Amino acid sequence: LPRAAFHPHALSPRASRLRPTPHSHMVMSQKPTKIAKTDTVEKVAILDAGAQYGKVIDRRVRELNVDCELLPLDAKPEELTKFRALIISGGPQSVYGKGAPKYDPGIFALGKPVLGVCYGMQLLNYHFGGTVEKKPKREDGQFPVKLDVACPLFQGISDESEVLLTHGDSVTAVPEGFAEVAHSGDLVVGIADASRGLYGVQFHPEVDLSTDGRAMLKNFLFGVCKLSGSFTVINREHIAIKEIHDTVGPTKKVLVLVSGGVDSSVCAALLHKALGPERVIALHVDHGFMRLDESKKVMRALEAIGVKVHHLDATVDFAQAYTEVNGKKEGPLDEMVSPEIKRKIIGDTFMRVTQKMCDSLGIHADDVFLAQGTLRPDLIESASKMVSGNAECIKTHHNDTQLVRDLRDLGRIIEPLKDYHKDEVRALGTELGLSEELVWRQPFPGPGLAIRLLCTSEPYAPAGREVVQAELDALCEVAGLAKDFSCCLLPVRTVGVQGDGRSYAHLVGISAKAHDGGLALTAADWKRLADFAKVIPGRAHSVNRVVFLFGKEVQGLVNDVTPTTLKQEAVKKLQHADDIVTQSLRKHDLMRKLAQVPVVLFPCPFGIPGAHSIGIRTFITNDFMTGTPATPGTHLPLEALLEMVKRLQSSEVKGIARVAYDLTPKPPGTTEWE
Repeated sequence: LPRAAFHPHALSPRASRLRPTPHSHMVMSQKPTKIAKTDTVEKVAILDAGAQYGKVIDRRVRELNVDCELLPLDAKPEELTKFRALIISGGPQSVYGKGAPKYDPGIFALGKPVLGVCYGMQLLNYHFGGTVEKKPKREDGQFPVKLDVACPLFQGISDESEVLLTHGDSVTAVPEGFAEVAHSGDLVVGIADASRGLYGVQFHPEVDLSTDGRAMLKNFLFGVCKLSGSFTVINREHIAIKEIHDTVGPTKKVLVLVSGGVDSSVCAALLHKALGPERVIALHVDHGFMRLDESKKVMRALEAIGVKVHHLDATVDFAQAYTEVNGKKEGPLDEMVSPEIKRKIIGDTFMRVTQKMCDSLGIHADDVFLAQGTLRPDLIESASKMVSGNAECIKTHHNDTQLVRDLRDLGRIIEPLKDYHKDEVRALGTELGLSEELVWRQPFPGPGLAIRLLCTSEPYAPAGREVVQAELDALCEVAGLAKDFSCCLLPVRTVGVQGDGRSYAHLVGISAKAHDGGLALTAADWKRLADFAKVIPGRAHSVNRVVFLFGKEVQGLVNDVTPTTLKQEAVKKLQHADDIVTQSLRKHDLMRKLAQVPVVLFPCPFGIPGAHSIGIRTFITNDFMTGTPATPGTHLPLEALLEMVKRLQSSEVKGIARVAYDLTPKPPGTTEWE
């Protein structure tokens, strides 16, 4: 076959096994193979094509008591013979593109059952001779799909199911021997060749947003693969403590930076149990971006569980900090607007402050390990090679900067929670005897309010904004909302995840035409707006986040911003706004019901000189990789929301122009705005 007939990154030694057919450019020449019966252990290989959700697949499989291992997509067939089945993950690339991850075609000749997820389905389809093309319509969010319930993958499931779709490319023709088994409108989102145990789904069954995803995985593992589900995960606490002992040794001490959040607190408690109080140096750094009076609360909470904490007020150190980025000196921090530079300065300053504290305590750096409460999603989103060499970088975590990676390479970092997800950390914290209040504390990022304060020196106004605004107006008309609501394109951008890759894209505001400014919206109104917010990014691809703006109607393009950096005046404004929201969450018993509620200060003054606006980002999730906003009147009492809005718009917090309620699921909008 000519070179162009092959997948651009299929490894060439297997090419001779392929032959052309009249309707496809690439299929296996052998006859359909029945599922191989082997003496292999009950273990599944997850081949990583660069998915943000790769580790979530791993976790879901283990929850079903099946052992599994995360491997690169280009794993050799001989490495996979011991596994009973293969799952190929999603990824940000196109199967026909130059950047497509490499794979060995021989993996499909092993006779193993295969489940392709998102990119994995497209690879399966493309490899066997089907076609995959970029379509005008992309899907990013939760959508209903039609299922062929005769397919073994969908047995026992309704013929319609809500799933998470994140794709721009689509299957346009399936290979010989395959059937179309799931559709999203006119798009093929499921294929199957049951005779060979080959299945592909365009959606993500591993995430919470796919309501029947667990049942689909169960059908694949137990129905298709005939596994027994006999694997039991060994006690995680025991494994973590053993790793601490093996890494640290019998004499060295461990320094742990505790922010007061769940992750670092559980990390500190685990170290305390493993090593005892004399070998754990717990340091709380007040970088100036904590919540209102948070440092005092942190000290009390940790001392209550027996952890001795050294406190350091480093507000000035951080505000005036510099760092080097790509050979260029950047800073000071309180004058920076770039999200990545802010994170890098904060991460590197944490390291320098740690060294300074070690020196003041008479501890040599060579005798100390640095412990961090880094979780698996942190490393996946930072594209850390510890989890995946393929994962697209969504953000750089403050505790996963290049400096930290250098220390990790030298063996000076210990991350006992690196294989945990948030809910698993909470369970571990409970096992360790931490109080419910501490274990269920709302997650708070290490950089604190510094990343919830959107900084800018000028409006975000790329070419083509008028076209996007016209798209929004048209969508509002088509959705039947134009009579009551207007859409506006705001002059700021936020971070998102679209198609397994990072997007830094437009923020859209929806406002009400009614004189009450949205204060009288009903639960039904909010449901309509939430549904519309899911539609917008799928049609206007340069948008990744949608909010409702309380107050009078806003039409068309918004062009004015308040130049904003991390000066204390802006930080204090956000601290007070965050405290008002937190008070309402506690009052209405929502701290545990809502997984996370970031409060964001963004630089839109809406005609009021020097003013800012406040964004409220409620988030419901179990895995923290995907999630939905709390719909007012359904998940969030209208009384609680109105209480927050009225207090924020009053004189309690000076200089607030508007309150915005985030309506965006993840994806396409990340939990944080920056």
